Amino acid sequence: MYRFFVRGLTLAVLGLIFCSASPALAAIDAATCLGCHDVVTEKAFAASAHGGNGCVSCHVGIEDVDKHMNGEQMPAPVDCSRCHADEVRQFGSSVHKQQDLDCSSCHGALHEVKKGALSKKRVVETCSQCHDTSDYKASVHWQGVAKGNPDSAACSDCHGVHGIQALGDSNSLVRREKHTKACVTCHANQEMMKRNHVLPLAVGSYLNSYHGKIYRLGEPKLVAGCADCHTAHKALPKSDPASSVNPKNKAQTCRKCHKDAGPGFASFIAHADHTDRANYPILFWTFAFMSTLLISVFAVFWLHSLLWALRGFIHNRQVKREMILHGHAPMKDGHRLYRRFRPIHVLLHLSVIISFLGLSLTGLPLKFSDQPWALWLMHQWGGPEVAGQVHRICAVITFGYFFAACLMSAVFLFLRKDVKGNFLQRLFGPDSLCPNLRDWSDLKAMLRWFTFRGPKPTFERWTYWEKFDFLAVFWGMFAIGGSGLLLWFPEFFSRFVPGWAFNVATIIHSDEALLATGFIFTVHFFNTHFRPEKFPMDFVVFNGELSKEEFIEERGDQWLRYVSEGRTEEFHKEKPSSTLYDFVLKGFGFTAVAVGISLVALMIYAFLHGGGH
Repeated sequence: MYRFFVRGLTLAVLGLIFCSASPALAAIDAATCLGCHDVVTEKAFAASAHGGNGCVSCHVGIEDVDKHMNGEQMPAPVDCSRCHADEVRQFGSSVHKQQDLDCSSCHGALHEVKKGALSKKRVVETCSQCHDTSDYKASVHWQGVAKGNPDSAACSDCHGVHGIQALGDSNSLVRREKHTKACVTCHANQEMMKRNHVLPLAVGSYLNSYHGKIYRLGEPKLVAGCADCHTAHKALPKSDPASSVNPKNKAQTCRKCHKDAGPGFASFIAHADHTDRANYPILFWTFAFMSTLLISVFAVFWLHSLLWALRGFIHNRQVKREMILHGHAPMKDGHRLYRRFRPIHVLLHLSVIISFLGLSLTGLPLKFSDQPWALWLMHQWGGPEVAGQVHRICAVITFGYFFAACLMSAVFLFLRKDVKGNFLQRLFGPDSLCPNLRDWSDLKAMLRWFTFRGPKPTFERWTYWEKFDFLAVFWGMFAIGGSGLLLWFPEFFSRFVPGWAFNVATIIHSDEALLATGFIFTVHFFNTHFRPEKFPMDFVVFNGELSKEEFIEERGDQWLRYVSEGRTEEFHKEKPSSTLYDFVLKGFGFTAVAVGISLVALMIYAFLHGGGH
């Protein structure tokens, strides 16, 4: 009797709760329903998350109990979206919905759903009912979850809760993007990593690596994500013998993508910090050297360009004033044309321009991969894969003109019959691009002119800044070319060099490329095209010709030498280049300059907005 009394009282209380919450349906209270549907335990239901609801709030469509008991009025299927709209919407597009699962598949009996969110441990236990979690339960993540660490990742932290998507095959875009995105979500949280004694720079160092840059440029299918190295579920510290990144297992892990990877390749430092002098001294000093080189070169040559621009502007105004006051007597045969460059020189210079622009347009988006313009530019190429192919083609062209320059230099020094003198006389003579004592005198004369302490100097065949540009190609080939080859063929070179050499090569290649592009598009463009004497462009590099007046004004000492040697007519050019040739080549020249200036503007924008790591 006592048991029936308690049951009746409980049902009455439930009925009062529901009636107070829904007056319109007060006639059908929970006590009425539970009188027949005793499969639902009133105590468990009252303690559940739904215990405050009435039965007909979920089982809608019943308005008359008698009709319902006669089978005339049946409830509509339960629709959880009436209260859980967002969750049901997310679930509707999930892989679980596609496999005909419903809410109860994970949450259990809906009349007994517990209040509050599931603990991470409960989440894993729930997922384990259908999924093999053996790898996960061997991971460091599960170790944390089992100990109650709220920071440690459970299934829902990586896969989501209700909107879980199908990952597809091992190389699908969704899966590969998930590899990195899921890990970055937590590992980018510096405070969380610090309190859990986890490497805090893992995300930053990954995103600044080649793999991370390509990932940021929207092509995770082309490179390794976090899970490719650390595995998707069995993540372990590298000190653990079972870890995929343990030194004994690392080469095998690398060979999943790099088939010929050996121990040297695997010793590459994936998460190195070049600002950490204590742990990575070689990388630290490499970065320090390259940074010093960058700053010093730009400081010296930008100052040189600035002084030249100011002095040249004043000089041009003075010349114009003198012409207005005293007139200008034209030079005899001043418009007569002379050859400065042979066709082979023009061809080589065009090769330099084309390859350099190609390298810049494909390389800078990689360096500044965190910038919106980099993503747009890479998209114009058709993606990083196409851009990478173009970059390598341009690199081959670069090696081609470099070796051609070396060959021509050797012919000049040893074989040319029209060049007088022995080896040293040729090497340091006026027709050589090798620096000599005259260059030091020319530099001092220019500095005196800059500061209004001397006349504007004249020059021989090659100026000191032109020689610097020429020799920079040799340094660039050693720095950019050498490091580029290491990064292009890492599996081959890892047989001979240690893994950290590739970290060094990455720093050198990136910073030297920045130095080269910044120098060419600012200093070289100014020296060649933007200085007041030449603005807006010097076309001699395209047609190889210049007038007698220009020859004498700029390279008066060379002209006087040719006069004294009786050689001026050797360089006389009877006919100028064709109009069509000039139109096409000049159009190309202006386009190249415009592209270079645009890239400088984008680089400046990137540095102002924290890019270029």
